[in-house]
Amino acid sequence: MTKLIAHTWSLIMDHNLSPLKNIQDLQTRHLFMQILAWMWCVIFASSVGSFFIFGLSAIVHSLLIAGVAITVATFEIAGKQPEFFGGLGRAQNGEHE
Repeated sequence: MTKLIAHTWSLIMDHNLSPLKNIQDLQTRHLFMQILAWMWCVIFASSVGSFFIFGLSAIVHSLLIAGVAITVATFEIAGKQPEFFGGLGRAQNGEHE
């Protein structure tokens, strides 16, 4: 049962497995994940009849999806353009510039 839940979660939330993987632009893919998250927030809030729940759910979904998107974007840049991060303010000899 645990494997089924993990697999189902991955099919929906993993950008490499969901049908959204066909959207090449990462920002566009993120936008559609946000739209879907908001849609489900509204559905959930309507089903329980509380817009307090909607606000709380919307905030949590936004933070969760934004965190995942920022992490994925950071990993993508680190893999393709590691020089983007530079030396984080350090010169070649290890001292601050």
